[in-house]
Amino acid sequence: MGGLVLVLAVNITCGNKLIAPWTMVPSYAATGTRNPRPSGKESAVTVVAPTGISEPPVLASPAVSMTSRVYSVDLLRGLAMVLMALDHTRDYFTYLRFPPELLSQTFGALFLTRWVTHICAPSFFFLAGTGAYLSATRGKSLNQISHFLWTRGLWLVFLELTVIWFAWTFVPHIGGAAIVIWALGWSMVLMAAIVRLPFPVIAVLGLGMIATHNLLDRINPASFGGYSWIWLILHVPGFYLIKPPATGFFVLYPLIPWVGVMAAGYCCGRLVQKPAAERRRVIFRLGFALTVTFLILRGLNLYGNGVAGLGFGIPFSAGPWQVQPSFTLTLISFFNTQKYPPSLQFLLMTLGPALMLLAGFESLNPAGRLGRILLVFGRVPMFFYVLHIYLIHLMAVGVGLLFHQPISWLLHGGFFLSEPQTGYGHHLPFIYLMWLLAVAILYFPCRWFMRLKERRRDWWLSYL
Repeated sequence: MGGLVLVLAVNITCGNKLIAPWTMVPSYAATGTRNPRPSGKESAVTVVAPTGISEPPVLASPAVSMTSRVYSVDLLRGLAMVLMALDHTRDYFTYLRFPPELLSQTFGALFLTRWVTHICAPSFFFLAGTGAYLSATRGKSLNQISHFLWTRGLWLVFLELTVIWFAWTFVPHIGGAAIVIWALGWSMVLMAAIVRLPFPVIAVLGLGMIATHNLLDRINPASFGGYSWIWLILHVPGFYLIKPPATGFFVLYPLIPWVGVMAAGYCCGRLVQKPAAERRRVIFRLGFALTVTFLILRGLNLYGNGVAGLGFGIPFSAGPWQVQPSFTLTLISFFNTQKYPPSLQFLLMTLGPALMLLAGFESLNPAGRLGRILLVFGRVPMFFYVLHIYLIHLMAVGVGLLFHQPISWLLHGGFFLSEPQTGYGHHLPFIYLMWLLAVAILYFPCRWFMRLKERRRDWWLSYL
């Protein structure tokens, strides 16, 4: 049911014209550039992207709303980055020794702090696919798009295992965990081949993977024997032991269905071809349909949220929701959907609101205070990602010293490899204060880098 609604919703929103997020270009028939996915009418409008965001852009035609066409994707991405920083601030600063999803110990404010950040990863993967589709409008051929996807994907995997792993742990060795950037990188590598398929095939592949992958939930990696690591990489999070007793590789982000989310985002790149008012309406309706589908599937405990008790050592398989002793705990049980790997219900619960936010951002002035902040972060997501982990980790060390709390665990693995020491940690209000401080600090280097990217076109900048 959820898969059917998802397929139908995306199909009715696909239109006929392709517009880049930062530049409107004439049709490929007019420019002589090959369009890997030709899709309709020509446009005589050419708008050059502004070099800054302090003033609204100047339009070539009053009939074209540059604000709604240019900034909404970056604004949504920027919001996701800011919320992601909240989740990681909590990881480093909390005094609690249990995950927010643990129903027997959690409480409303803690779960909500975690829950609002669930939108981040689905938005990253979905918008990465959309960006791949839109890159065709900047004059890139299909071969160039494919080349960029696999080279940038491998670069992201390398960063995850080296620069980012050190940021998380302060342990100087090759990383031992496959986290979000790992999955994003390998998904891009796979998308380098997928984009060469016919558009309908890409749509069926992406949406089919999202809708049906929970049929694989009962397959245990142990059934693959010595090749269990393959299933860990593909679908089930877990630890693969390479050298006893403890040397191994931990997979937190299996590739299925994240590749499907990126493929679905690629297909929805066609949404931007619609006129602003129609596009806003269609995107909102799509997001609303996905959200309603989630409420139906979850409310009836139907298909699409993993199998309770089959976490294979990872306590993230929530299973069906149940009525709890209090209304707050009942709500937590209802919205506690499986993220590792993301179940159909989790993706409906997050992508639905994300698309409704995307529609809402069509009307947000990017020259306003909130718009400027989100736009800066949304234009330099990888730069922000790497920088924010180092900053928050260092802030935790500094605050620990200031409060005379034990910090050796932060210097030798952090929460990935160590348990917080007794006497370390802070309550939620303080965590929110540190989060706001971190975001405020990050704004200035991110704004500098955004302006650098606007001034220069060096090839290496696109990999950051």
